[in-house]
Amino acid sequence: MDFLITTVEQGLIYGILALGVYITYKILDFPDLTVDGSFPLGGAVTAALITRGMAPGLTLVISFLAGAAAGVCTGLIHVKCRVRDLLSGIIMMTALYTVNLTVAGTNNVPLFSQDTLFKNSAMDSLFGGSAPGYVKILIILLVVIVSKLLLDFYLKTKSGYLLRAVGDNENLVTSLAKDKGNIKILGLAISNGLVALSGSVFCQDQRVFDISTGTGSMVIGLASVIIGVSLFRRASIIKATTAVLIGSIIYKACVAAAIKFFDPQAMKLITAALFLLILVVSMERKRKVKKERAGLEGGSHA
Repeated sequence: MDFLITTVEQGLIYGILALGVYITYKILDFPDLTVDGSFPLGGAVTAALITRGMAPGLTLVISFLAGAAAGVCTGLIHVKCRVRDLLSGIIMMTALYTVNLTVAGTNNVPLFSQDTLFKNSAMDSLFGGSAPGYVKILIILLVVIVSKLLLDFYLKTKSGYLLRAVGDNENLVTSLAKDKGNIKILGLAISNGLVALSGSVFCQDQRVFDISTGTGSMVIGLASVIIGVSLFRRASIIKATTAVLIGSIIYKACVAAAIKFFDPQAMKLITAALFLLILVVSMERKRKVKKERAGLEGGSHA
């Protein structure tokens, strides 16, 4: 039971991260490695604020804003300095390592004696200690649902449609007299804001900030997006954001099951193997779709 609760908890937390990666990977087609730096940035900001007595809930908002600022910096490097998208993310990810250390003050900040979303005076009075597993899942689920609904709402706005258009056809956006560079910057800001929010919740769930928590965040986010989108691509009633969240839980369940049956020290190897398998399956499906489309076009011309 504890195994299942932990898997769902982490799947939901990383689901927020996956929503951010969905924006850059599926909408903007932007390989943004800033994620590996903005995830621990959310944790660093949270740890620094909580140890100074700030309310845990408020740290979520500030962490989102900090992540958004990191995304803006990546966008400015790409758009204004004309640096390639991949390199822009690498530059910002590298810079954020120092920023995170500076914000947190050290590479490891324990929060065991501090109030968090899951352990505070309200939880003490209700449960006699930290929140039980099912309550933690409900709290995390609330954050996830709010994030998802706000993202869904934004994507239906004029700005959201322009964001989609930039990923599909940049020339169309330019023909509408809109600055595609500014739209990219906005997309990167929202994406990394969600990633940092995920890092904040993760930090409070684990009750510790560690500088290495961001390692592999991009892989987790990409795998979640690919699994969710691939599994539910034909289910029109399921929104892409919902599919991504489900994909995150499935991915974490696969990793957790693999670690349970294999040596825990092989976690990175298992994660890499799973991600490779997911990519291969995804690319194979794309090839099949292209062949089907080519066959239909050839038939129509004939």
